[in-house]
This record gives sequence, C-alpha cells and structure tokens, in this order.
Amino acid sequence: MTRERNYKDSEVSRMKEAFETGRLSRRSFMQGLIATGLTVSAATAVLTGSRDVRAETPKRGGRLVFAGNMHGPSDTLDPALFTGACDYIRGRAYYNNLVQFNDDLSLKPDLAEEWGVSSDGLEWTFKLRNDVKWHDNTPFTADDVVYTLNRHMGEESISKVTELVSYVNEWKKVDSHTIKAVLATPNSDLPAILGTFHFKIIKNDAENIPDYFIRPIGTGPFKCTEFSPGVRSVGVRNDDYFRREVYLDELETFAITDPVARVNALISGDVHTAWGIDPRAIKQVEEDPNIELWSIPSGAWSGICCMLDRNPGNNPDFVMGMKHLANRKRVVRSIMKGHALVGNDHPIGPPYGADHCHELPQRELDLDKAKFHIKKSGITEATVETADIAPGVIDTCLMVQREAQKVGLKFNVKRVPTDGYWGTTWQQKPVNCTAWNMRPTANSMLSISMAGDAPWNDTFWKNDRFDQLLTEVRAVNDASLRHEMYCEMEELAMNGTGVVIANHRNYLDAKSKIVKGVTNVPLASVGGQEWPDQVWLDT
Repeated sequence: MTRERNYKDSEVSRMKEAFETGRLSRRSFMQGLIATGLTVSAATAVLTGSRDVRAETPKRGGRLVFAGNMHGPSDTLDPALFTGACDYIRGRAYYNNLVQFNDDLSLKPDLAEEWGVSSDGLEWTFKLRNDVKWHDNTPFTADDVVYTLNRHMGEESISKVTELVSYVNEWKKVDSHTIKAVLATPNSDLPAILGTFHFKIIKNDAENIPDYFIRPIGTGPFKCTEFSPGVRSVGVRNDDYFRREVYLDELETFAITDPVARVNALISGDVHTAWGIDPRAIKQVEEDPNIELWSIPSGAWSGICCMLDRNPGNNPDFVMGMKHLANRKRVVRSIMKGHALVGNDHPIGPPYGADHCHELPQRELDLDKAKFHIKKSGITEATVETADIAPGVIDTCLMVQREAQKVGLKFNVKRVPTDGYWGTTWQQKPVNCTAWNMRPTANSMLSISMAGDAPWNDTFWKNDRFDQLLTEVRAVNDASLRHEMYCEMEELAMNGTGVVIANHRNYLDAKSKIVKGVTNVPLASVGGQEWPDQVWLDT
C-alpha cells in the first residue's frame, strides 16, 4: 500500500467533506490542502470544485419525509437484496459502506479510512476506522466487514450483485481493523464497487440475530424504529454517529406510486422530497415558489425488454424490428423535455467518459428496416407489460406503439401495478420494461446488467465473447486498448440483447426549497441517495 498517497487522498476527502458541510472555513480548507502537499493551483482546483455552504448555517431538528415511487412486500432492510429507491435511502440512513461517493464520483472514506492495492493488482487492503460503534454500542471491527462481504460470495449467495465481486477469491481479516481482498484477476474498480448500494456493512452474524432485518443494528446516522414492507420506515437520529452531527430528528421513507399524487403531495407540503418527476409535470413544479426541480445528468437508463428465452423475443427479427421502431431523438425532446441523452441500445452512455464508444453508429427510427424484420418474424401482435418505474417509460412504449402500427405490428401497452413490479412483471412477462441507475464504472454496469450469469440480466442474454472481454478489460491499463474492448462489448450488446434503450435519463426529482445540504451524486435518484447524514431543514 502506498500509504503516503492514500493518506493525502483521505485527508483531502476529509477536508472537502468538512468544507461542504460547513464545518471548515474557506481559508482553513485552502491552508489544509496546501499542507497535504498539493500545489496552489491543484488546491485551488479542489476548492473551486467544492460546494461552499458556509453562507447557510445548518439547523438541527425536524422530520424529513421522502416519497419514493414504488414499494411492496419485497421491501427489505437486507442490503444484499435491495432493489429500489426506498431500499437505497433506508440503506444510507441505517448503514454505511467502506467508502462513499462525492458528487464527481471520486471516493471519500466512510467505514474505511484508507485503502490501497498491491503492485500486481491482486490484493486490496482496507484500513478501517477504530472509533465506530454499532447502534447497540458494541464496537465495529473487521469481523463485521468480512462477514458482510462473504454474503456476496459463492453460488448459494442470495445477493443480487454477486457478479460484481466474482473475481474475489477471499476476504481476509488482517487484524481487528484491517481487511484484505485477495483477487483472482486485477480490478481497479473494486473500491468504487464497494461504495454502491448493496455493499452496506451489517453486523457480524446478522442473519442469526432475531429480527435483524426488521430492526437493524447499523452504524448509520439514523436508528430504525419502524419498518413495515410496503408501508413505510422511520428512523431517529443517531446522536453517536461517528462522522458528523446529524441534523434531522427523524427520517420517514415511504412511496406514492401515482406520479401525479406524488407531485401534489410535494406541492401541498405533505412530503419534502419526491422521486421521479414525470417530465409533463416540470412546468407545474417550476411555477410553484416553494419547490424546485432536482435534475442531475447521468448514465441512468430504461428500456423495453424482449425476453430472449420465449416468444416473441426468441425471434431475432422481432427484436431487431423493435429496435428500429424507437424514435430516440423524439423521446429525448418530446417526452423527457431535454432532461436526457439519446440512447443506442446498450447501457454505456456518454457520462461514462472514455469507456463510452462514441464511434458506434447511432441507431435511428427506420420504418423500412422495422417493417422488413417484423414481416420476416411472422409476428403480428405483441404486448408489453409495464408500470411507472421511471420517468417517460410508459410514454416511450406508447410512442413505439404508434410507430408499430405503421409497419403492421399491433403492439399493445398493458399497464400493471407499480407495487411489486420487480417481482411479478420484470423478467417474468415476455415483453416488459426495465429501469437502471447509473453505476460508478462501465464495468460494474455491464457486469450487473449484461453478464451471462448475472441475476439481473434483463433479457437472459448470454454471449461468451462479451463475458470474456468483461473479465479481461479489468486488468487493462492501456487507454486505447481498453476503449477498443469496451467498444466491442457495447456493439455486441447493442445488436445482441433484447433491450431497446431509447435514452439515458437525468435523475429528475423535486424537493421543497427548505431542504438543504443535499448531494448530487449521479448514481441514483434524489442525489444518489447519499444525503441522509448531512441534510437539514431550513424552517
């Protein structure tokens, strides 16, 4: 481990966090950056890229109410099984990760205070904080971390994200506050992966603690006092939180499945933040003096899924015909009101930077090609079953329905309940819809959504060449070769999967103007859901 470099990085992250939450003055922040060894220009760049909230002094107290878009009996407080926005908010409220994301997707310490990799890339070492206590006042140790991460390992794991750490041979305890990941193949993305939703750290042997996932014992800023799946959860402030003062007294999380009712609840003041604003409601939100849009550009995406293991998705011509029926530019312009980027039938959009293959030709609405493939398939009617799982999803299906009529395909759009959608419709019905948050790296996005053995592979697509590249690229440092490999993977996905991806949407949410201290991490709705430990109400 290069401890000097890691110390500098952790100190910069610590001071940045303190500055952005109002606990460090601008002058002290600048002096501290220079003291770590940064040049004046580098320190200035860090300062300029940080949010200065000193003009607003955080206030203590109040109950913040968050309204998600969907809930049901599958709601859980087991991080390995998280599936949606309400799960993710609760996860950040009650637990912590080893690392946490800044708004620019750089990493800062959470339960781990520093980390580093061996020269061959096969061992990652994480030094843990020694001042953390669980909500039951017992000390947090390496045993908790090893136990948690082992739950994501092996063929019998219940975790939804086993593929993200499939290259880890062992999680090893070094001492009471140090753990090591021993890898089969190098992967520079590992720290970022451990900052994502499902890798919240739980207490050692949690599965054998009665009702642990109903009244969890976490390390997070709130202690859970109520949790009813499909109803709501409530947490109260953890006054012994290790990172900073927690401002809110309570945090309530529940869902309002109807998008119109969700906006109305925000306008009336019944909730403080609302997930997933329908683009048609943008004007209504903008005209209200007490609320504001919360729009963050991202690589999030949604799509129409033709299941490849059954009719009609097992007909390649039907799938290709569907892909030529999407008017992507019109979706962005008319449905998303400009709060999105044009999609190209694979998950890696421009926000992924150098790993996005800009060279791939843009797939356009082409009724001649669509008609050719649909006629060749022999299929004259199909039905998509969908719900309001992401802004613009239903309207995109209706737009495809209108284009399908022009080429002789009766494309029915069946709306189903949002409650329980991920368990009853997604991956279950022959044609359905999906919606994905952005992941911190292209590899983690493709691993969880497109790898042949990934549980969340939307259409059960499997391609051996794709899986080979996905593994091999993790060890590639040459930028040109890496880009070439990602281009090949994105082209394989573009032409091989059963998913029609029309756009990469902004996270388009809304909040009361009294809600302060929010984050803008582009990995999920409502600021990446990283704000529970720093948000406050200006009442």
